[in-house]
Amino acid sequence: MRKAVTIGTFDGVHRGHRLVLDTLKNEAAKRGLQPVAITFDRHPLELVAPERAPGNLMSPERKAENIRREGVQPLVLPFTEQLRSMRAFEWLDYIHRKYDVDLLVAGYDNTFGSDGLDMSIADYKAMGDAIGIEVISAPEEEGVSSSAVRKAVKSGEIEKAIQLLGHFPEIEGKVLPGFHVGSEIGFPTANLQVGQTIALPATGVYATLAYVDDSDKRVPAMVNIGFRPTFKGTERESNQLTVEAHLIGTEEGEMYGKKIRLEFVGRLRDEQKFGSIEELKSQLEKDREATLAKAHSARGHIQ
Repeated sequence: MRKAVTIGTFDGVHRGHRLVLDTLKNEAAKRGLQPVAITFDRHPLELVAPERAPGNLMSPERKAENIRREGVQPLVLPFTEQLRSMRAFEWLDYIHRKYDVDLLVAGYDNTFGSDGLDMSIADYKAMGDAIGIEVISAPEEEGVSSSAVRKAVKSGEIEKAIQLLGHFPEIEGKVLPGFHVGSEIGFPTANLQVGQTIALPATGVYATLAYVDDSDKRVPAMVNIGFRPTFKGTERESNQLTVEAHLIGTEEGEMYGKKIRLEFVGRLRDEQKFGSIEELKSQLEKDREATLAKAHSARGHIQ
């Protein structure tokens, strides 16, 4: 079947992306084409300039899942040096021949090709005419971009990130053994190993919804991102940023080796140093109640 495509990183699959995907679906239906979103297995800067890579809002697998949920078939390509070096005309000709593309829907700031940075939609339309691809532009969701979402996430502005995304920001990681501090005070935690390319929220305590492995079951979880300052100067001090999730009602040992995805529904407070374990425990009890309240209000919200 001939295809209508859009091309982009689609990191976060935010409201602006979904406007492009809706445009793609509508235009594809008019022409009897299959709607496909061409995206990549990593942010281009991870290859081009790793030190400037901004951090991803979603794993490639989750990105593909969210695109598919919008009724569009994802096509995830490895972002290689060969692909990077393709000029815009070569790229359009390649997808026309390789993937039977007849229509390209370009986002408002969409650029592609090694020489495409300074090109306009008119340039792409002219090349498309020569190749046999119709090129049209999608409307803009003003103020919404992956960069804006990352900025909100990294500064801990979860409510703003939710508004931009249209769903909850998320991270995922594998559970590794930790210091067992939480279990000793009645708050067992899962110590998450999160990929280095993931955009983490600012240090602090958050209310989240947790999904274990591939389960659809939501579990309220309070999450601390930080350095455990209460234990500074002890054998349990952390010199590295940690992500620790207390899945309410779940035992610590049940989590080892499993994958957990966390959806952030709200920020509770800054990370802080307590004068005693009792003070810490008292605050964690308050955090647990606040998490349950936010998790309850989040059920059925957006997604």
